[in-house]
Amino acid sequence: MNATEVIAARAGFISAAGYFDPNNEEGPPSPCVSVCRMNAQTGLCEGCFRTVDEIRQWAMADAPARRTIWARVAKRAGVTLF
Repeated sequence: MNATEVIAARAGFISAAGYFDPNNEEGPPSPCVSVCRMNAQTGLCEGCFRTVDEIRQWAMADAPARRTIWARVAKRAGVTLF
């Protein structure tokens, strides 16, 4: 599987569990797929498509902020969130 397929699968699992629902106060889990390698050209993690700032912000982000980060990740990966 390539990184896009991995993120798409993770997004599908998270969506099916209801984490992208705006009424879900818990918010989605991290898009991290344990491939922590930053691409110097794009500035994105090669595993989860997040920027360093998004990775740093994740721990303190509330549910809406986490959904926003996931939306950016999905867009960068060319994945449609369900």
